[in-house]
Amino acid sequence: MALANSAPLSEHIIRQIHEHGPISFHDYMETCLYHPQMGYYTSSPDIIGEKGDFYTSATLSPVFGVMIAKQLEEMWVHMGSPAFTIVEYGAGTGELCKSILNHLKNNERMYKELRYCIIEKSPVMCDQEAKHLSEKVEWYNSIQEIKEVNGCILSNELVDNFAVHRVVMQQELMEVYVNHKNGFAETLLPANPALKNYLSELNIDLPRGYCTEINLEALDWMAEIASALNSGYVLTIDYGFQNSEVYKASKSQGTLLCYHQHAINDSPYEHIGEQDMTCHINFSALAHWGAKDGLATCGLTNQGYFLMSFGFREHLVKSLAEEKDVLRAAAQVAAISHTLLLDMGSKYKVLIQQKGVKPEKLSGLAYCI
Repeated sequence: MALANSAPLSEHIIRQIHEHGPISFHDYMETCLYHPQMGYYTSSPDIIGEKGDFYTSATLSPVFGVMIAKQLEEMWVHMGSPAFTIVEYGAGTGELCKSILNHLKNNERMYKELRYCIIEKSPVMCDQEAKHLSEKVEWYNSIQEIKEVNGCILSNELVDNFAVHRVVMQQELMEVYVNHKNGFAETLLPANPALKNYLSELNIDLPRGYCTEINLEALDWMAEIASALNSGYVLTIDYGFQNSEVYKASKSQGTLLCYHQHAINDSPYEHIGEQDMTCHINFSALAHWGAKDGLATCGLTNQGYFLMSFGFREHLVKSLAEEKDVLRAAAQVAAISHTLLLDMGSKYKVLIQQKGVKPEKLSGLAYCI
């Protein structure tokens, strides 16, 4: 989705570099995505879906949200059926929230005592979400504004959009900085202690020449939600790997990708402010630091297994039962099932953590990886 921000935002970044010197890739990515007026996520609501740059599972079928709602219902039962708060970070178009609430309306006891809180820093996205949502939904800038969270903290494709540090191992660990001389250029400076500690905590010894990303913001977020959650669960859906996959030789140039008008590229210095920039997340890191912050890992599975555990395909067929064109309905079932169960189903993972609740088997984790 062309936002016509590239030139002004590029000029802003260049000016910052000329005035203050090279900036870390983290700060560059943060500016591209979240500059208050010109950032990718803050300047237009039309970035998700057919008219935007990418799809999410929630925008492909409302049944995706129904499956998550079923898991939330089970969590509620395991907690003793109390007043239940759902906190969703970065609700995007609001489609996931809408699907979840539409399903939970069928559970009168749960719905009566339900709060649905959305953490959204972008006024543009808040306006977009408000078009679809009203009943039960409250918006906040920070989870610290929400009193006593007992329930579930939910995110879908959130963590992959946190700005990351890029590092490369030479004689010592070096961090990628962004300079500007006749165009943007990368330069290397010694990595700070926090980046070195990240790898040390995970027992990772990078070979010389290996380039990867380090998502320190994910660790800060994990500490934030662990502190805010009084009792309940954290359900994180995103694409990424565990340690054994993150640091394979095939990933020696990292996993940073950009999305522009539904095309993938690896050029973060093009379409500045006009394209999404993402990085596969390290679920081993989320589990490790989550445990340090008081979140016990219930399990990790892939999205396909999670959805199938709740009968995704059967619900999908039922949702399309009123489609008069039988062949069209069958084609939709096949296409959506292939995308959400096989394609995105294998790439995306579901991590569930818990705090202050009795260990119980969760249906969504029937097939852990």
